Amino acid sequence: MRAAFKAVLGGRQVAVLVPTTVLASQHFNTFRERMAGYPVRIEMLSRFRTQKEADAIVEDLAEGQIDIVIGTHRLLGKTVRFKDLGLVVIDEEQRFGVEHKERFKAMRATVDVLTMTATPIPRTLNLAMLGLRDISNLTTPPEGRMPVKTEVHEFSKPVVKNAIERELRRGGQVYLVHNRVETIQRLDKLVTELVPSATKAVVHGQMNKRALEQSMMAFVQGQIDVLIATTIIESGLDIPNANTLIVDSAHMIGLADLHQLRGRVGRGTHRAHAIFMLPGRRIVSEVAEKRLRTIEEHSGLGAGFRIALKDLEIRGAGNILGSEQSGYIADVGYELYCRLLENAVKELRKEKVTDATDTFVDLEVGARFPDGYGGDTALRLGFYRRIAGARDAAELEAMATEIADRCGPLPEEARLLFDVARLRIIGQDHGIGRFSLETGGVLQLGYFDKDRALPFLRNRLG
Repeated sequence: MRAAFKAVLGGRQVAVLVPTTVLASQHFNTFRERMAGYPVRIEMLSRFRTQKEADAIVEDLAEGQIDIVIGTHRLLGKTVRFKDLGLVVIDEEQRFGVEHKERFKAMRATVDVLTMTATPIPRTLNLAMLGLRDISNLTTPPEGRMPVKTEVHEFSKPVVKNAIERELRRGGQVYLVHNRVETIQRLDKLVTELVPSATKAVVHGQMNKRALEQSMMAFVQGQIDVLIATTIIESGLDIPNANTLIVDSAHMIGLADLHQLRGRVGRGTHRAHAIFMLPGRRIVSEVAEKRLRTIEEHSGLGAGFRIALKDLEIRGAGNILGSEQSGYIADVGYELYCRLLENAVKELRKEKVTDATDTFVDLEVGARFPDGYGGDTALRLGFYRRIAGARDAAELEAMATEIADRCGPLPEEARLLFDVARLRIIGQDHGIGRFSLETGGVLQLGYFDKDRALPFLRNRLG
C-alpha cells in the first residue's frame, strides 16, 4: 500500500493483480479504507462488476482518471489500457504464469514490479538467489500466532468425522477442500452423513457470482460450520475462527498451493489443524510423496521460504531467459549453472569475473574438521560446503570467525583447511590449476592460464 501510494503521489497509475475475486474484493475495501482521507481514486475490476461497470472502469483507466485499480486476470485483457502505469503489484505471485507478468512489461518498459507470495515459484526464487531480483523476507509472525499441526492420512471417514466434531466443539469452523467441481457434491453428502448437525455450504469458481459471494459472507460471519470448497479459498481469506483444514486428494495439489491452503487456518490464537488426505490403496507418485513429506516436515512459522527452496529442488529452477517457471537445471548441476550465470551477469555489469575453472590442491596435510567439533555431522558438512564455495580471502576470514564463534577455537586441522582454501583461491585468481606435493617433498605446479600464472609465480618465487 505504501509503494502504491508513493507511485500515485508521483503521478503514476498502479495496478494490483490478484488471483481471485474474493481477494480482489478484500484488497479493494482495505485500500479504500486506508486512503479514504486522500484524493486517490481506487477501483476494482473483477467478475463482481457488471459489464457496464467494467467498461466504464476500462475507459477511465485509459484516460488516467483512476489512480489504483485492483483486479483479477481481467486486468490482463487486451482491452485494458493505462495512461501512465508506473507500478504493478502482484499478490499471490505463485498463482500466475510468466506470460501474465510479461504482459505488464509489454505495456511499458519502465514499469516497476512488486511481487508478494508466501511461496515463490522456483523461477522467481532462483532469480532472487542469483541476485537478478531483489528479495525481502518477512519472518516475524503476528503476536500470539502458533504453528499449524500438520498430518498426512489415508482417506478415512472416522478421521474426517473426528476432525470436524473436535473443531465444532470449541466453537470453530472447518474448511473441507476437494479440488474437483464435478465431484464436490459427494463431499457435501459425506458431511451430512458424518456430522448431520453441521451447517455447510459448497463454493467453487463456476458458481453464480452472487451465490458465491453470499456463501462466503455467511462463512465469514460464522453462520456456516463447514465450507466445502475447491482451492478458490487458498488466497486472501482471513478468518480467525476457522482452525481446521481437511484437504481431499492432496497428492493432486502443488506444494505451494498446499502451503497456501494451510495458511487459511491458524490465523487466530487457537491451535490449528491441517489434515492432508490421500486415497486409500492407490500408489502416489514419487514427486507427490516428496511434496507431502515436505509440507508435513515444514509446519513451523515462516516455513514458506524453506518450502519454496524445496520446491526449487524438486521442480528445477526454470528458464531464466524464457517463459518456463520450472525446469531441469539439476540435470547439469545447479551449482555449476549458478556459477556460470553469475559470471555472465558480472560480465554485463563490467565487474570482475571469477574463472569457473577449479584449482586442485593436494598437499597431503590433515586439513579437516575433527570428529566431534561442532557436535553435529550435518553442521560440519555445511561448513565444508561453504568453504569450498568461498570466492575470496575476505569471505574465508569471515567464515573462520563465525565458525570459531559458534563452535569454539579452530583446531590445528581446521586452520590447515582454511589455509588450503586460501591457496585454492590464489590459484583460481592467478591461473594456477594444480598444487601437489610429490615424492621427496617437491611442490609441483600446473596452470590453466599461462599468461596469468607465470608472471605471478616469477614475482612470488623469484
